Amino acid sequence: MMALLQNRLNVALLAIAGLGLVSGLTLWALSYDVAAVWVWRAGVLPVLVALILEILRSLRAGDFGLDIVAALSMSAALFFDETLAAAVVAVMYSGGSFLESFAEGRARREMQDLLSRVPRSATLHHDGQLVEVALDAIVPGDLLLIRQGDVAPVDGTLHSARATLDQSALTGEAMPVRLIKDQDVMSGTTNKGEAFDLRATRLASDSTYAGIVRLVDAAQKSRAPMVRLADQYSLWFLLVTVILGTAAWWATGDPIRAVAVLVVATPCPLILAVPVALVAGVSRAARFGVLIKGAKPLEALARITTLVLDKTGTLTDGRPQIVSIRRDGAWDYDQLLYFAAALEQGTKHPVAQAIVGAAQAKGLTLPVPLDVVETPGEGIAGRIDGHQVVIGGLGFVATQIKAAQPDDMSQKAGEVHVALAVDGQPAGLIVMADALRPGTASLLQGLRGNGITRILLATGDRAAVAQAVTKDLGLDAVRADLSPDQKVLLVLSERKNGPVMMVGDGVNDAPALAAADIGVAMGARGAAASAEAADVVLLVDQLDRLLPGLVVARGARRIAFESVFVGIGLSVLGMIAAAFGYLSPVQGALLQEVIDVAVILNALRALRIDPAPAPVPAPQVSSLG
Repeated sequence: MMALLQNRLNVALLAIAGLGLVSGLTLWALSYDVAAVWVWRAGVLPVLVALILEILRSLRAGDFGLDIVAALSMSAALFFDETLAAAVVAVMYSGGSFLESFAEGRARREMQDLLSRVPRSATLHHDGQLVEVALDAIVPGDLLLIRQGDVAPVDGTLHSARATLDQSALTGEAMPVRLIKDQDVMSGTTNKGEAFDLRATRLASDSTYAGIVRLVDAAQKSRAPMVRLADQYSLWFLLVTVILGTAAWWATGDPIRAVAVLVVATPCPLILAVPVALVAGVSRAARFGVLIKGAKPLEALARITTLVLDKTGTLTDGRPQIVSIRRDGAWDYDQLLYFAAALEQGTKHPVAQAIVGAAQAKGLTLPVPLDVVETPGEGIAGRIDGHQVVIGGLGFVATQIKAAQPDDMSQKAGEVHVALAVDGQPAGLIVMADALRPGTASLLQGLRGNGITRILLATGDRAAVAQAVTKDLGLDAVRADLSPDQKVLLVLSERKNGPVMMVGDGVNDAPALAAADIGVAMGARGAAASAEAADVVLLVDQLDRLLPGLVVARGARRIAFESVFVGIGLSVLGMIAAAFGYLSPVQGALLQEVIDVAVILNALRALRIDPAPAPVPAPQVSSLG
């Protein structure tokens, strides 16, 4: 509401100043000089009063800004009867404020698109009928109908056979994704295919999209260090302006020289370029699935040189995956996966779910297992298509088929070996591990190419597992067996090498995320503590989003500095020209208007930063022994 009122005030002031300038020029052209002067004054005074009130509010809040230069130039122009110059400055200043509001509004548009997509209700299956219910009425376990074009209102799992979803609002990926039954569906994704049923797994308030909305709201309320830096240097810029103007007045005896200097210095591009470029960068990063909580974290992200990564759920997927399948009999690889997955349908163990998911991903149609007997923590036995199948640990399977337990000398750190027997004979071995996310090596290489000079792993896992997982990544250091407070100490100690970014996903990572210069949380629906402590949230559970976020942050900061240096340089040259009498107050005002428009347009280039993220290949199940 306050932003809306401010926008309306900016429009009104611009209209008054513009009407006053045009009307005065018309009267002056008709030789009504005295009337023209009074009309120009009438157009300037509302802008000057609003500006003085804004300066007083800023001073009460402890902020000393560059708006004082604008107030001085308008006041001096009116005092020395340079009313036309004062009218041009009033239009220039009110126009600059309007352009800044317009530019920031455009920069926030993509983030507002996220907010505007929030569904208000959902279609619920209830007693054989479809009823429309409010989001707050949905509880985990409810079965919802998602029609074509609908936005998923809550997180859930796909209850239908398949679905086609547009995740671009969350990930920036243009191509729709195809999901199969029991796969996760994130709230905020759009159904691009046939209607499907969704089994809710979270309350609407706890779902991915609700978390994103809360984070967007926080992101829009921040202010960047560069903006505060601009305010700190505003006093020096004001002193330089006054000294140069006074010196020109003293050397020539002409006060109009001082007025011209003040006019050219109004308003300094520092007021406009920095916030516009950084807000545009925040908006652009959101387009690629990276939610930066405002301009301050974006500016800090652009300076990061050291990266500390958690392992489980960050560098790795956090869930067991099939690494390979080894044959030990006549059955081929697909048949082994078929038997194992069909039997594992009867348990919810993470290893079992991974095996079933791998079979479904290969398009295998799984039968219902019969005569299932599960030994918790050991394994499971049952009948599949008339064959007696046993799956579990090596010892369990050996006991079930009354054979000697084989020695498994090939098991590596971090691996889990699942044995399989069919009809009383050893059939094969499924090797599982919490594998690296696809494309991790190329991602880290890309980060090093964008200013990251040091990359470390910080994990609470065993050293042998950490070393095995990261052996080919070329990390600068691996720190294992760490408690949460030891992760904090590691982050703090790494600050001697430069600003530190910590990436994690669990509750145990929250203290280290808060201690780092920039904390990055994996997934908006991850641990609430980590998302709250983080400065940046990757909207989807994909580590590759980190690179586009870093590229956009560095690009936006570079564009902000470019705008400032070019704008200030041109302003200083104009002030010197005015001091030597080469620019009148009116000409100086017009020149500064051109400079301000140029720096705003340049700052908006941050909306077009293209990080060009490399596509990440889909994980594949290896069938090599």
